[in-house]
Amino acid sequence: MQKHDFNEQLFDFLAASPTPFHAVYEMRGRLQEAGFIELEEQNVWNVWPGGRYFIVRNESSIIAWTLASSANLANTGFRMVGAHTDSPCLKVKPNPETVSQGCLRLGVEVYGGALLNPWFDRDLSLAGRVSYVSTAGGMRSELVNFERPVAVIPSLAIHLDREVNQGRNVNPQTEMPPVMAQLQGDGKAELREILKNELLAQHIDDVAEILDYELFFYDVQKPSYIGLNNEFFASARLDNLLSCFIGMQALIGSNSDQNTLLVCNDHEEVGSLSAAGAQGPMLKQLLERLAPDPEARNRMIANSMMVSVDNAHAVHPNFADKHDGNHGPRMNAGAVIKINANQRYASSSETSALFRHIAQQEDVTLQSFVVRSDMACGSTIGPITAANLGVKTVDIGVPQLAMHSIRELAGSDDPVGLAKVLSRFYCQARV
Repeated sequence: MQKHDFNEQLFDFLAASPTPFHAVYEMRGRLQEAGFIELEEQNVWNVWPGGRYFIVRNESSIIAWTLASSANLANTGFRMVGAHTDSPCLKVKPNPETVSQGCLRLGVEVYGGALLNPWFDRDLSLAGRVSYVSTAGGMRSELVNFERPVAVIPSLAIHLDREVNQGRNVNPQTEMPPVMAQLQGDGKAELREILKNELLAQHIDDVAEILDYELFFYDVQKPSYIGLNNEFFASARLDNLLSCFIGMQALIGSNSDQNTLLVCNDHEEVGSLSAAGAQGPMLKQLLERLAPDPEARNRMIANSMMVSVDNAHAVHPNFADKHDGNHGPRMNAGAVIKINANQRYASSSETSALFRHIAQQEDVTLQSFVVRSDMACGSTIGPITAANLGVKTVDIGVPQLAMHSIRELAGSDDPVGLAKVLSRFYCQARV
């Protein structure tokens, strides 16, 4: 696929995926269009050689896989790619409504390690999952997305805080509640009633009572190219929906006769410890169902390899000293192999060398990232998955700036290049 077409599809995916629930919904539709069959975890499965399947858990994590037409799982293993569906953001509290100076505000928790200052003065909308009692008495859930701007977190004028540019801490409890409306007189507003009306506006007309929700604020600004020559593109949630999309496109387009798998877990940004997270049993339980015999399953895992795909820190032109001088990846110079002596990344010399060899076959350049020796290192689902399964793993990712901001920046050449490498990885006869 050409770069422009690839990126335009990426932009559409990012814009349609304001929450992990919406991202999985979008991935589900694209996989079904490509011939993948959804299986329910609570049912008995009938999977066949040559088949394409996927499962969804919590509506926010997804695993898709293909089975070779003739290969034995124990002898060939899986070519696995992993990413995560969640991003740092503001999550609405269960009883969020407060009124201050006639303005309706919603209390929020900070989800993950978000940069808070960029959230001020943005056009915010609201999206997530809503659970309700239907008019027939049953319990149902639906995705909701207001799409339009419905809230803002206004900055305090510099006239009232003259020292703001000298350094200011943001208090998420008192300073981050988004303003949603101006109430008249003693007027009141309840979020559950607002949600009910929004569902009705989306032609979901069987709502009797809203029971609960998982809602997240997001910036309504669409993804866009940036730069005199469109060198960059900016969007919310590049970390890590960019990797989810690249992995999905590589899986769909690989046409491989190998056993291939893509796992996109929720809750990475808060530690991955959940039923749908990488520290949970979702992937392990799937592999147990596909290879029930422990001996065959252990052989299968020994013959497998995982590529953990999560964005990397590009060297910042204004803060170049935050990088090791020999390990400052640049945007548009290829994906990054991430290495850490303390196993915050799962890459080894063996897995890194194999990934480099695959990239050479596609004539795609790669870079290396090692954090400065005097700075702490982040992590990914790579070490978690490697430890849970015992599968050899390499950590890679597209270099980006402004990681964990409400709007992030990446190079426009890098996504399609990484997709080519992952497509070839999916076709490798041996790993």
